[in-house]
Amino acid sequence: MAARKRASASSDASAKPPRNEEAVKAEPKPAEAAPIDPPIAPPKLGFILKLSALFLAPYLYLILRHFDIDRELRRSILINAGLSLAGFFATVKLIPVASRYVLRRNLFGYDINKKGTPQGTVKVPESLGIAVGIVYLVLAIVFQYFNFTADSNWLVEYNAALASICFMILLGFTDDVLDVPWRVKLILPSFAALPLLMAYAGHTTIIIPKPLTPYVGMEILDLGWIYKLYMGLLAVFCTNSINIHAGLNGLEVGQTVVIAAAILLHNIIQIGASKDPEYMQAHAFSIYLVQPMLATSLALLSYNWYPSSVFVGDTYTYFAGMTMAVVGILGHYSETLLIFFLPQILNFLLSLPQLAGFVKCPRHRLPRFDPQSGLLTGTNDGTLVNFFLRAFGQKTEKSLCILLLLFQAMACGFCFLLRWLLAGWYK
Repeated sequence: MAARKRASASSDASAKPPRNEEAVKAEPKPAEAAPIDPPIAPPKLGFILKLSALFLAPYLYLILRHFDIDRELRRSILINAGLSLAGFFATVKLIPVASRYVLRRNLFGYDINKKGTPQGTVKVPESLGIAVGIVYLVLAIVFQYFNFTADSNWLVEYNAALASICFMILLGFTDDVLDVPWRVKLILPSFAALPLLMAYAGHTTIIIPKPLTPYVGMEILDLGWIYKLYMGLLAVFCTNSINIHAGLNGLEVGQTVVIAAAILLHNIIQIGASKDPEYMQAHAFSIYLVQPMLATSLALLSYNWYPSSVFVGDTYTYFAGMTMAVVGILGHYSETLLIFFLPQILNFLLSLPQLAGFVKCPRHRLPRFDPQSGLLTGTNDGTLVNFFLRAFGQKTEKSLCILLLLFQAMACGFCFLLRWLLAGWYK
């Protein structure tokens, strides 16, 4: 979490020149060279390679060996994966360039969790989620050339999804620059979701769980406009839940990487287990949007992992939340997505008294940092970060982030276990 500081414009530049003759003839003093900010630390590619291997091994095995996936569908998934890999390297190269530009515009912050140490005085570039968003949109647009035809039934919803994601990136960057109040942040995703809601032509029905069918008297219930309202609320929740579960180096991007990996595994399993072309295409649609997000997020994580050399900003958290909401809606697995978001739901419930104004809410709900020991101590603020510190004791920022990400992975694993246990009985 960054405490952003902006430099004020120099008043000397707007000062009027002297009018007397002596001043005009005087030789101007040479301008002092502006201080040059040091380059950001290099990416932690070794760590990212090890992390990627944990996911890629089972993922590629399921695609290439375990499931008999349609040849054309597998080809589209692998083309998208190849573009995503190119996007990873493009993002790694773009982030240092974007960092120099945001520093020139005084978009930087100081790491509060390192206050009192030399690292706490370093200017950290802010809003680097914009680099991820740009590369992501380019990849998603280019992919249309390889997969969709002009008369494709999915093309309209695909472009509507990209419009919502692009809108959210714009609003996120606006928030980073203008520092929008919280009450406004809560409704921003509602506007960004409008292109998707207006273009949505899918069903608005839900399948009643089998144990409840005798009481409801029907197996399928058409919700109509209520379903679209639910879609909008899901977009609001996913976007803001990523944004408020933050405050540690690597936490925002790390949780996105874990959830994105779980989404991809879920989609491949559903494709492999189904024979319904429409159902398989819905999950393939989700893969086409999530693979580029995972690749570009891993590139950002290589700079944002502890000790962070860049901050992601609200631009990234809004982008990641909206992307996952979009794929959950269009892939028709919003229930599964919400279980993947179990830590974010717990964090929201812990935060609700402060967000609702019943309890005083400080600007930064961060733990206390002791510069002597380098440990974080939990406060009474209602966040999952502080709850874990109160439950498990003082920890370093890195170890606490790893613990929270392991909890995120356990929540995703619990979702897979729950689906397996309830298969055939629940729905």
